[in-house]
Amino acid sequence: MKVKIKKLHPRAVIPKYAKKDDAGMDLTAADIDYDTHHITYKTGLAMSIPEGYVGLLFPRSSIYKRRQFLANSVGVIDSGYRGEIMLKLTRSNDELEYCEGDRVGQIIIMPYPEIEFEEVKELPATQRGGAGFGSTGN
Repeated sequence: MKVKIKKLHPRAVIPKYAKKDDAGMDLTAADIDYDTHHITYKTGLAMSIPEGYVGLLFPRSSIYKRRQFLANSVGVIDSGYRGEIMLKLTRSNDELEYCEGDRVGQIIIMPYPEIEFEEVKELPATQRGGAGFGSTGN
């Protein structure tokens, strides 16, 4: 599948897979904005995700070394969005933050089903029922 992508910044890097069987493509910081509690890593990229697909933004697994967290857990890039792809991370209390040119996250583009809810008075029974939050074990 081909996805149209536009560089908005001269330091923008087109995402690519690091290894053949990777699910996510690495995103690189082209520019960085800081505020009191967060850092916004700007990729300098905009893309046209096809209708029926979504772009999901995740931190890289190496983020544990940085003591940062993606502020919205998982970023959702809808197919209608044409703005810059950015990742907002919490600020850490040390100097282990990403720099311009670092790979700061990854994007997975995948299809999603179109859902239509049907309101009912009863739901089918299951073995689990309404048990949640750790009910299946530690």
